[in-house]
Amino acid sequence: MNFEPILKHHLLNHSLIPFYIGGVNFGLTQHLLMMWIVSAILVTVSVMAARAESGAGILLRSGVESVVLYIRDEMMRPIFHDETDYYLPYFLTLFFFILIANFAGMVPEASAIMGNISVTLALALCTFILIQFAGIRTQGLFSYLKHIVPGGTPWWLVPLLFVIEIFGLCAKCIALCIRLFANIVAGHMVALACLSLIFIFAQMNHYVGFISAPFAVGLTLFSSLLDLLVALLQAYIFTILTALFVGFAVHPH
Repeated sequence: MNFEPILKHHLLNHSLIPFYIGGVNFGLTQHLLMMWIVSAILVTVSVMAARAESGAGILLRSGVESVVLYIRDEMMRPIFHDETDYYLPYFLTLFFFILIANFAGMVPEASAIMGNISVTLALALCTFILIQFAGIRTQGLFSYLKHIVPGGTPWWLVPLLFVIEIFGLCAKCIALCIRLFANIVAGHMVALACLSLIFIFAQMNHYVGFISAPFAVGLTLFSSLLDLLVALLQAYIFTILTALFVGFAVHPH
């Protein structure tokens, strides 16, 4: 059995309605459609949780509120202090978007949009822009540029350290991009690798393949359950690291 089409379907961005301008496809793609679906789910769940008054809606509201309060009080307030409420909407959107996208990518026939490095790169670029915005907003342009280089640095080292610090900031954002992308891709590859053990052993001997099938399926199920944890952890890690990087710009000392 060839697993390549399955992996391609989940991870590659297929064009659905092509529309080219200057050789660049601006049409509808599979991952773009998936992002619209994830965004629609995020808006729908948020509205339902906000307006719930009874029944199952209360359970949804309680669950969402618990996550929101944890992000606000445990993740952001120790970093942003009085600025928490100002930045809270962005970080809530970031966390829930990545979480829902990761979970949606595990649904059969769906696409893992966080397995597209262009998507994770766009999120990392938003982090980079937010860092600059937060630093300039809090400190002012000249003060922010001044604090990029540590105080007390000899004047002749300032240009070199300034370039190094800028590269370091870019490296942090690139690390965010690659970490999320690599973990999502690896999860899908591990699950398919476990399932392919059946066919690998069957090529050696049909009886060996039959005997190995329950173990391979068990490993695949375990890997899929582990992916659920990874989906949550990666949303948390991306959000908390973004909060830390932005927090350094807001509170440079």
